[in-house]
Amino acid sequence: MSAVHLILHGQVAELKLDNPAKMNAFRVDMLQALETHLVAIEHNRAVACVMLTAEGDRAFCTGADINGWGDLSPAEFARHWVRDGHRIFDRLARLSKPTIAVLNGHAFGGGLELAAACDIRVMAPKATLALPEAGVGIVPGWSGTQRLARLLPEPILKEMALFGRRISAERALAAGFVAEVAEDPRAAAEAILERAVTLSPRAVEITKSMIHAARDEDRGAMVEALGSAAIAATEDRDEGVASFREKRKPQFPGT
Repeated sequence: MSAVHLILHGQVAELKLDNPAKMNAFRVDMLQALETHLVAIEHNRAVACVMLTAEGDRAFCTGADINGWGDLSPAEFARHWVRDGHRIFDRLARLSKPTIAVLNGHAFGGGLELAAACDIRVMAPKATLALPEAGVGIVPGWSGTQRLARLLPEPILKEMALFGRRISAERALAAGFVAEVAEDPRAAAEAILERAVTLSPRAVEITKSMIHAARDEDRGAMVEALGSAAIAATEDRDEGVASFREKRKPQFPGT
């Protein structure tokens, strides 16, 4: 059974990550299921809005399960894992219907990139944001250096990506990355969607396309694909995977 569920609530489609044992980290099958559901949502005229949620209260999504990509060759890592993730997250970002991510817990790495692909976000006070990729010898590969660069001030993005720091919900709200911080983020999201489903579907779709037309996303995707291909062939990446599996601090050789 897929660990990504599509649940219909009238005009609202809920996409739910369901891998709490791994803090909802992505596996290959989860990426595939997400893409299948996004195609179904796009073709379902009865759906007006999309809500992205996650099982449990510890984490929204802590990125990609290292066991899903740790054994891939550099070519497989760049051509499939990174490019497939980019394609699927772009499909979410380009969905004609408005989307809202419910950050019930931590959003790290690919989980933060997934949230960034939604139109808006609501966040629990205890949740934090992070880009921990450099700690395991890789780089953000699913839009972390591109889409997030348009949504967060550069110093905050660098604080996460270059210094390994976590960002609090309070700071995410102050930076405009989240629309609201609430003890019950799902209820907050549902309240926002109550108004959204009353709007003209065609007007919303066209307006969203017009807003996106102001951005040049293709070049950024190419840059991340090239960066991921380069990092996949390094000894740092190998040491990051090995240290994670052996539960020890990495000793990066810098090569």
